[in-house]
Amino acid sequence: MVMILEPDNFTSTMSLSGLRRPVCLIPKFALCIGRSLTVPICAKRRNVPKVMSVQKFSASVPKPKKETICLYFVDRDGDRITVNAGVGSNFLDVAIDNDIELEGACEGTLACSTCHLIFKPDQYDQIHEKPTDEELDMLDLAFGLSDTSRLGCQVIVTKEMDGWEIEVPSGVADARG
Repeated sequence: MVMILEPDNFTSTMSLSGLRRPVCLIPKFALCIGRSLTVPICAKRRNVPKVMSVQKFSASVPKPKKETICLYFVDRDGDRITVNAGVGSNFLDVAIDNDIELEGACEGTLACSTCHLIFKPDQYDQIHEKPTDEELDMLDLAFGLSDTSRLGCQVIVTKEMDGWEIEVPSGVADARG
């Protein structure tokens, strides 16, 4: 049976090719909703045998495990903290993942200077990406700025950085005000 929802009644017929047939615009069970608070349950639970081992099938190539290196952060108290850093991550994410006290208030969008780090001079020269003008503008507002300062959100970890020691400045100046 086909139903049409009209203001005065729930059923009606329409003429299709000269024949009068009932037409359904909403399922029958939906009519129950207006009359009561319960909706009939149409789905039945099927008995599916439990499988002891689950095989995973994928059309994509599995991701290789991320290579890690060892870094040392010298925190605000002068403590040396050893961390494992994933190659390809930025220093802000590495610090946050390892509970290093580095704020990153703008979440790496280059809108503050709270992830300011100080590198050793020989290490600073080995960083592949040179600071952009935007990063240099933010660094001008950083607390304890040095010639080897960089924003942690802008420096990407590479294999060559294994064993580096990075200093977290003793204070923070938030460039956002």
